[in-house]
Amino acid sequence: MRPARALIDLQALRHNYQLAREVAGVRALAVIKADAYGHGAVRCAQALEDSADGFAVACIEEALELRAAGIRAPILLLEGFFEASELALIVEHDFWCVVHSLWQLEAIEQTAVAKPLTVWLKLDSGMHRVGLHPKDYRAAYERLQASGKVEKIVLMSHFARADELDCPRSSEQVAVFEAARQGLGAEVSLRNSPAVMGWPSVPSDWVRPGIMLYGSTPFEENNSVAARLQPVMTLESKVICVRELPAGEPVGYGAKFITDRPMRIGVVAMGYADGYPRHAPTGTPVLVAGQRSRLLGRVSMDMLCVDLTDVPQAGLGSTVELWGRNILASDVALAAGTIPYQLFCNLRRVPLQYSEG
Repeated sequence: MRPARALIDLQALRHNYQLAREVAGVRALAVIKADAYGHGAVRCAQALEDSADGFAVACIEEALELRAAGIRAPILLLEGFFEASELALIVEHDFWCVVHSLWQLEAIEQTAVAKPLTVWLKLDSGMHRVGLHPKDYRAAYERLQASGKVEKIVLMSHFARADELDCPRSSEQVAVFEAARQGLGAEVSLRNSPAVMGWPSVPSDWVRPGIMLYGSTPFEENNSVAARLQPVMTLESKVICVRELPAGEPVGYGAKFITDRPMRIGVVAMGYADGYPRHAPTGTPVLVAGQRSRLLGRVSMDMLCVDLTDVPQAGLGSTVELWGRNILASDVALAAGTIPYQLFCNLRRVPLQYSEG
């Protein structure tokens, strides 16, 4: 069978969750939306259920998949509901629900619910994606309280630039949030992964670690917490063909790489149909037979080429790590002009294989 695979280390996942809890010092919802960033939501939730304070997903479809798999921990719907009819399922399955728009608030007021909801009331503090306007926030809180349909409210917002540690925008958003929630006696959730790792003074009773759960950093610069993370996914394949080429020969589509000396080229069963970024340039790091090397030429749909010239022990059947413990996903993302979030979420066709370390 084709040798491409993604190895998922569940012990590393648990380590990273506990690190988030330790650093934050408060309760943490493990963010496992988008199939746990490509790592497999059900298996990741099962691995974390005994320790996690709860989970966060994007939508009710993702939450229902977890309940069907037997996950009983709290699950927060980060985008809330898209139609009022979903409220019945939210109550039935005991989901927590973000309210980020006035129409959602009105739907709750107008819908008969079998038991009170837990609502996370989202403020647009400056990202301008979703969230209530600051002028509407206090009134929305009071309306939820008065509706008789809400048991608990958590106040939340989301940072736009927390991965930029020298940027004042996060502090500005905190100031907007603090002004909007003044006098409201409710728990608070502001900190996502970059805020957990880089903004320790930001107030939060709940944190929402996402990318850090999977052992990758949101920062381009060094970070003390990032240094303690353990990569969860190792994407690997094997060399399926070896070419001996003289100087001056093109490699791959479009002749984007020309050999500048006699070279050994390894063809690897991995391509953009697997989720490896097509735009990764020559020089993007790989690990071949335990030795660091580089990508050569343009990535194809099912194959890519790597440099074996200075890796004499490598040949047909040699293992190639595309990212993982030795080749960090953040380094691949930086070379390809993207972010590790996208690398993980774009993974497809590659079978996931789980282990405990």
